[in-house]
Amino acid sequence: MRHPLLPATGLYAITNGPRKDLLDAAAAALRGGATLLQYRDKTADVTRRLAEARALAELCDEAGTLFVVNDDVALALDCGARAVHLGESDTDFATARRRLGNDAVIGVSCYDDIDRGRRLAAAGADYLAFGAFFPSPTKPQARRADLDLLRAGTELGVPLVAIGGIRPDNAALLIEAGASYLAVVSEVFGQPDICAAARRLASLFPVSRNPSV
Repeated sequence: MRHPLLPATGLYAITNGPRKDLLDAAAAALRGGATLLQYRDKTADVTRRLAEARALAELCDEAGTLFVVNDDVALALDCGARAVHLGESDTDFATARRRLGNDAVIGVSCYDDIDRGRRLAAAGADYLAFGAFFPSPTKPQARRADLDLLRAGTELGVPLVAIGGIRPDNAALLIEAGASYLAVVSEVFGQPDICAAARRLASLFPVSRNPSV
């Protein structure tokens, strides 16, 4: 069952900070039709990250887009985010749920592990992310997943996120195999025209929020 804060389908844009034009870049991705936006910044600059997360949360609220904080439950609480994404080395799911409450969206990375996906779906994860499906410039050493794993994941009863090396010329395969969302970093935020890059990917979904012109 899909969490009411989650869109039915769409582009899941993940920031590639730190970058000075972060807010402008994020706004461009939203104009291009991103239906989720994740703030991903692995630096230790607590003050800057909190200020950026608060600004992005406000931007997403104004756009009606779900804002997700990567890996950091405390930051999600501090900035007022209603969603967090957890990897296998981050805060465990039960602790995150206890701290964020039942109304929050909690997504989890499952990599190439369908059993992990099965366990976390049963525990109440709101979406499962699998990948990398293609070579990823963001994580060149990422574990690789295949389309059969994604197809198997559709039986788990929660929305699926596909990630890893996704481009307009390979994304349709993932949607056809059952991905509800395409999580993309460099193919959006690494492009000279972020809005147009987001629009190319968002337009691949049969049902997608109409991007702004």
